[in-house]
Amino acid sequence: MHGPALSGWLMVALCAAAGAYCLLRMRVCAGEERRTAGGEAVMGFGMASMALPAAVLTPPGWSWAVYAAVFGGAALRGLLALRHGGRHLHHLVGSLAMVYMAVAMASPGAGAHAGHTAGAAGGIPVLTGGLLLYYMVYVLHAGARLVPVAAAAAGGGPGQAWTARPELALVCRLSMALATLAMLVTL
Repeated sequence: MHGPALSGWLMVALCAAAGAYCLLRMRVCAGEERRTAGGEAVMGFGMASMALPAAVLTPPGWSWAVYAAVFGGAALRGLLALRHGGRHLHHLVGSLAMVYMAVAMASPGAGAHAGHTAGAAGGIPVLTGGLLLYYMVYVLHAGARLVPVAAAAAGGGPGQAWTARPELALVCRLSMALATLAMLVTL
């Protein structure tokens, strides 16, 4: 989205790697976990494409509407899945945050990738602040869950496929949350 080209490329690589891992995870999962991995793959690749530096690719003005539509569909799917339990709330918030960023970038005052220039601001400060707070808490919570515990070392032996390891799925979610946090900061 915004900022120097190197940080943009690092975010592209991080999000694309998370999306690729989620696609691989879909191969070993079934049912709801498979659908969750698919949604996370869409989120990872969508975030990677949104993070492309403007010096490399200046997207056409209509691309933000496509992002808003894709992530709006993901938000609708998350809203429907929310009926079956609160564990899908993060996916819903993530999809809505991506819709919000796409709409903010498409707004007449921002223009396509106008945030790459100093002084161009998009979005509603209160909403941006609320999303920043949510993602900061999520990142801290997810990071704390990754801290090794002696009792957790017994689970997931060396024979377990690396695509089925729950801590790697959490790392993907944490990576995408960090990327969303970075995107929101530069909005």
